[in-house]
Amino acid sequence: MYQVYCMNNIAKVGTDALGPCFELCDDERAAEAFIVRSANLHETEFSKNLLAIARAGAGVNNIPLDACADKGIVVFNSPGANANAVKELVLCGMLLACRDIIGGVEWVRENSDDPEVGKKAEKVKKNFAGTEISGKTMGVIGLGAIGTQVANAARRLGMHVYGYDPYLSVQAALALDRHTHTAKTLDEIFEVADFITIHVPANDSTKGMIDADAIAKMKDGVVVLNYARDLLVDERAMAEAVQSGHVARYMTDFANSVSTQMANAIVTPHLAASTKEAEDNCAIMAAGELRDYLLNGNITNSVNFPATDMGPISTPMRLGIFHKNVPNMIGQITSAVSGAGANIENMTDKSRGDNAYMLAELDRVLDADALRALSEIEGIFRVRAIVPQE
Repeated sequence: MYQVYCMNNIAKVGTDALGPCFELCDDERAAEAFIVRSANLHETEFSKNLLAIARAGAGVNNIPLDACADKGIVVFNSPGANANAVKELVLCGMLLACRDIIGGVEWVRENSDDPEVGKKAEKVKKNFAGTEISGKTMGVIGLGAIGTQVANAARRLGMHVYGYDPYLSVQAALALDRHTHTAKTLDEIFEVADFITIHVPANDSTKGMIDADAIAKMKDGVVVLNYARDLLVDERAMAEAVQSGHVARYMTDFANSVSTQMANAIVTPHLAASTKEAEDNCAIMAAGELRDYLLNGNITNSVNFPATDMGPISTPMRLGIFHKNVPNMIGQITSAVSGAGANIENMTDKSRGDNAYMLAELDRVLDADALRALSEIEGIFRVRAIVPQE
């Protein structure tokens, strides 16, 4: 029975999906798996029992990926599970940017006690008038699960869409509306877009990518939408652009001391994935990833180890071996297994940077001494013995 510790409140539909070989526990030191949403794990001391962490969401900035990799702890995320929720908030942001809906609602509330409010509303409504999005040009930076949905929705709303993603996957390309223009450079987006929305992860190459130079290349009156990560935008540069009017509106899901002081910014409190459906979808995906890994050794949607899939276990034992990506490692492992009297019936070994992961199906169960000998090979930092669960 695998022990699972929930670091945050996780939707019950997700924890129920773990199945009969799993139970929730209250002791993180005893847990073999964590499910987490926003809890910060950078200061957490992981026990030797911990095998995997599943993030019920896409971003993993709250998890120390390298430290986990060094311990053979697989970190999963849930890409695409909240894509529809984020897409809908981006569309809402566009509409709020174009028409002063918030100002209009506030005026009505302030004048709600006036018996003539209806008549006066007809006179003041011009103060809240705006523009339509149909016929405008949307620039989408990042065409992953969310960016593709945003691009397709904008197309259906009658917009011209330019998308930029130097790492566009085949799957995303096939899902993208055929009328979307794929830009070769960011500058092409900046030159034509009336709206620019960002959907990329925060890493060393993307942090601060929307800086003063990028903003200067954008059209006057552009609307910038950031529902991805706050670190992607140099918000002091954005504040100056909003103040000057070069950027008409800055729509962001990240409240901080800079964004909340911008006169023409609309800031929401990190609501992009805050729907019941998104939370359920993320929890179910995270549970499925943990279940397949712990029961079968398969890795799907990991952010620190390569994808590896050999289907359901069908032999007496599988070995999951985490090792350094160095020459002759596979030879040493196969020699140790054969020396223990077992035969490898099927095997795969995948690398990711300096680390690698092997799955090997054996025709017999290795004893504790043989497993210990494997783990003592220089460059191996975790060996998992996986047997079929009844």
